[in-house]
Amino acid sequence: MQLTIRPLDPADRPAWEALWRSYQIFYKTDLPDVVTETTWTRFFAPDEPVHALVAEADGVLLGLVHYLFHRNTWMVEPVCYLQDLFTAEAARGRGVGRGLIEAVYAAAAQAGCSRVYWMTHETNAQAMRLYDQVAEKSGFLQYRKPLQT
Repeated sequence: MQLTIRPLDPADRPAWEALWRSYQIFYKTDLPDVVTETTWTRFFAPDEPVHALVAEADGVLLGLVHYLFHRNTWMVEPVCYLQDLFTAEAARGRGVGRGLIEAVYAAAAQAGCSRVYWMTHETNAQAMRLYDQVAEKSGFLQYRKPLQT
């Protein structure tokens, strides 16, 4: 398999959306259409810090990664939050996730970031086997409170 990691292109919308929906199913969630549409639009807005890459082989999208750059109060340089990473089930274990993570590392380094970080669900054992090879656990747990808007 010849894997290519590249920026998301507007023509990728149908294939990206299929992966995006599969990602939501994996995490047992269903985001409103307005969230998907807003997210898609942000990828192509020059003033947005949100970015997307896809993994492709033989003209088929096999995975996606979304990441964003932001300031941090613990350091001068920006940091990179890898927010979404998903590989199509049939392509898992074939280097897609690793390739996408490595591409984010490269983009973050080029942007002057000092760190890339992400979260995963505690039950995502397959992904954690990869993550343990390409990064270190921070030891921090996430707490959150939804706010009514």
